[in-house]
Amino acid sequence: MTTSIIKPQWSPLTIALMVLGFIFFWPLGLGVLAYILWGEYFGGSREQAEAWVDRQRSNWRDMKSRKHGRRHSHFRTGNAAFDSYRESEMKRLDEERRRLEEERQEFEDFLRNLHAARDREEFDRFMAERERRHHNDPNGEHSNGHDDNHRDEDRRDRD
Repeated sequence: MTTSIIKPQWSPLTIALMVLGFIFFWPLGLGVLAYILWGEYFGGSREQAEAWVDRQRSNWRDMKSRKHGRRHSHFRTGNAAFDSYRESEMKRLDEERRRLEEERQEFEDFLRNLHAARDREEFDRFMAERERRHHNDPNGEHSNGHDDNHRDEDRRDRD
């Protein structure tokens, strides 16, 4: 026997609440309909409702953990031999996944070092070229690639 004011049964009050729920906010009306139809299965007591909510939360957490790669930690089939086999295979796959992740990281480090060496080589080549140009200029003046004769011709053309 439940002591709630609104019992999970077809009564004028629950029907009115359901209709008002659908009018104002359809999920509320759907919730009232579910309560009318299946409310007795929840038992009507606070403890049973809290137990049901806790089970749903636990199921949700299990589903989320399976989604994030921890699939094998909570799921059991009931067959001990299969569960043992499955657990050992999942551990093997986790180890393989970890090993592949380490190899990927090593390869990325190798590429990073390769790029750094190439950049260093290009920079050293630039500095050597710059030093060579500096030593080939006897006056110590740095040429910017224009000849003085060309500058005079450019000035005459503008005038």
